[in-house]
Amino acid sequence: MARSQDRRPGYSRRAQYGIFTGYVIAILGVVAGIAVLAISLLNPGAFSFARSSAAEVARPLGKAGAESRSAGAGVFEAVGAYFRAGEQNAALRREVEAARANAVTMQALADENRRLKGLLGIVDPSRSPVATAHLIGSTASSTRRFAIIDAGQRSGVQAGQPVRAASGLIGRVIEAGPDTARVLLVTDPDNVVPVRRARDGLAAFVQGASNGRIDIRLINMGVNPVKKGDVFVTSGSGGLYPPGIPVAVATDPHRDGASGHLAANPADTEFVVVEPTYSAQARTQIEAIEKDGAENPAEAP
Repeated sequence: MARSQDRRPGYSRRAQYGIFTGYVIAILGVVAGIAVLAISLLNPGAFSFARSSAAEVARPLGKAGAESRSAGAGVFEAVGAYFRAGEQNAALRREVEAARANAVTMQALADENRRLKGLLGIVDPSRSPVATAHLIGSTASSTRRFAIIDAGQRSGVQAGQPVRAASGLIGRVIEAGPDTARVLLVTDPDNVVPVRRARDGLAAFVQGASNGRIDIRLINMGVNPVKKGDVFVTSGSGGLYPPGIPVAVATDPHRDGASGHLAANPADTEFVVVEPTYSAQARTQIEAIEKDGAENPAEAP
């Protein structure tokens, strides 16, 4: 049997009271809601205690949620880092190689600046250098000792001019082309350099020993006063080399003088300075020797 559409409670008191109570509660809820809304609009801080209480009650749940989110993010980051490790290692390897190359370049520039500053420090303002050049080659195993520099007649370089580095004498020019010149090194047996001991002026001369070293021989024979570590500089005798240029250091004294090594090693030298001859007389003598050698090539050494 279908239920009647008439939902009136009839004559039941309980049903009537229930319906009435429902209406009253609904109306009271609406009134309370309106009152709470009005109070929150007029005095927003009136329910702060309720919000604080709710926040305190929800604090453990919020903290647990934050920790779980952080743990989840860490897991995802770890997984992502694992898959990106190869790419990151390759990128780091490239950065390390680039940094190493930059460090080598900076060291090379620092060394070059140091050598150039050394050359600037030896230039005498009263004697302008003829040219500054690179030492681009030298003999290492031959009994004759020569070097090539990348400056020639176009730069004013001529035969007989001294060539020196920041630490000492290298040799003298024997041939000059348009843009290169040939230098007879101090270590060559045919190159004799007048020197004196730096501390007291003891006269001697330095001659190459055909093995990359040099012999220091005294002018006055007798008791040998040379000691290991004595420094010998050009004396200016002969008018070719200016005085005061370091040439050699004594390492092994013997009866006639000492064996030693050069103050400036051509193998370790990159930049050199070509200086004018010390006196015009020496230059005239060199030109005469060159002229005689050109006219009589068979007699030239």
